[in-house]
Amino acid sequence: MASSSTVGKLSREEFRRQKDLDAARKAGTAPAALDEDGKPINPHIPQYISQVPWYLDTGAPTLKHQRRQDDGQETTSIDTWYNRGAKAGPAAKKYRKGACENCGAMTHKKQDCLERPRKKGAKFTNKDIQADEVIEDVAMGYAAKRDRWNGYDVADHAQVYEEYAAIEAARQKKREEEIDNQTTTDLAAVRKVAKAGKKDNDPDFGSSDEEDDDEDKYADAADAVGQKLDAKTRITVRNLRIREDTAKYLVNLDPSSAYYDPKTRSMRDAPNQNIPAEEAKFAGDNFLRFSGDAPDVQQLQLFAWQAAARGNDVHLNANPTQGELLHTEFKKRKEELKDSSKVSILAKYGGEEYLETAPAELRHGQTENYVEYSRTGQVIKGRERVKVRSKYPEDVMVNNHTAVWGSWYDAGTGTWGYACCHSIIHVSYCSGKAGIDAAQASTAQALLASTSEPEPEEEEPPKKVEQNYSKQRVGEGQVELDKARLEDALRQERKRKKGGYDGEDERSGKKSKSGGGSHDVTEEELEAYRMTRRMTDDPMANYVDDDDV
Repeated sequence: MASSSTVGKLSREEFRRQKDLDAARKAGTAPAALDEDGKPINPHIPQYISQVPWYLDTGAPTLKHQRRQDDGQETTSIDTWYNRGAKAGPAAKKYRKGACENCGAMTHKKQDCLERPRKKGAKFTNKDIQADEVIEDVAMGYAAKRDRWNGYDVADHAQVYEEYAAIEAARQKKREEEIDNQTTTDLAAVRKVAKAGKKDNDPDFGSSDEEDDDEDKYADAADAVGQKLDAKTRITVRNLRIREDTAKYLVNLDPSSAYYDPKTRSMRDAPNQNIPAEEAKFAGDNFLRFSGDAPDVQQLQLFAWQAAARGNDVHLNANPTQGELLHTEFKKRKEELKDSSKVSILAKYGGEEYLETAPAELRHGQTENYVEYSRTGQVIKGRERVKVRSKYPEDVMVNNHTAVWGSWYDAGTGTWGYACCHSIIHVSYCSGKAGIDAAQASTAQALLASTSEPEPEEEEPPKKVEQNYSKQRVGEGQVELDKARLEDALRQERKRKKGGYDGEDERSGKKSKSGGGSHDVTEEELEAYRMTRRMTDDPMANYVDDDDV
């Protein structure tokens, strides 16, 4: 609820309206409440944050009690500090009224004076009056008041270095003098003197263990990098990685890269697959497992396990020397057995001559013959290497061809052929220039170009009308009729009707007894029948106009 505490107790109706208004503000249907500065108040702020305490209540909704109160004081920066020991100009000649009775400065009183108490103060002697101190008004904030190093001069710490260096130089010089004063040449006595000099160290300034002479002494007892090793117990404890090294999971931030196991701190695969393992900063734990002597150790461990499974008393950790010797002997016997089996197989089946191969230098063409070439590829010194020849016959021309098969490619048809005649038929006879012209003339472009040219008009021969023997019915579609045949068909139709043959019998499928035979009806005979038949269903067929025009 984003409203402040109200004065007095709300009635039930006012409390319900307040609840409805808060719900509407949270739903976004009502505008948010505004504070004193006109800023909207988030309606989702809980009541214990938005409610104003009784001693700061102003009667209006506000969140000012949750903000930092500005007391109006201006504070200086955290680096600003007093100018210690600064004097404000030359000292006075006479004592001034209101000044310090001890030293004569105007900036403090007698009880605050830091000078040595005098037997007779400057008020009575008017001598050795001190100058006034510089009074600075430093308005420190909360952090500046509690800063324990505020006002510290870093240059003061240089005195510590100088004192330490002087003590170390004096100790080194004393040790060298003691060694030079020894008359004996016994190395043990010299070491004893040097050791005694090292024991005389000053506890205030530490020991000289960081010198170069002491590095060999503590080299064996030092911890190895990345692990904690106790030289006495020889127990290795896994420790954190070196802080300067990049963590494995930060090499590649892609979530789909190599998996990182946080419990064992291992990443088996390489985080960057596109970078060679030799160039990568980290190529995965598997790369370290399969490089160097690690594969040999794995083979030795595998041999120890297999030998122990067969009943042999071999343990790599208990007696590594025995395991190494047995593994070496095992490999030697394995090679001898392999050679003996090879000899027995060759003695039984033969074929030793096929296993005798030339040396690798001869097979790969590596010789010691010196050959020097120029920039253009010409041989300057030495003999040029013989070109490798194929097992197939080369440069063999057949059937009068001057080029080999495959020397020409037809991009239009996608076929190979001869370049001399452009023939795409293998082992064909060469036709020379005529074959090239014929091939060019038979292309699709040449044929299209020839058809587009206008041809001279010639007298068309009389078209021969053929019979309709297709499945299309007679009289359907566009019909071309021969006039001579049409006249002959009309004459035959009139002659047939004059002979007393009824056309209705024809339509009913009856044939005339006097008919000589049957034949297919032509287009002209059908048209003649249509022209001469009587239209019985025509109402104007028997109409006769008797009126005179």
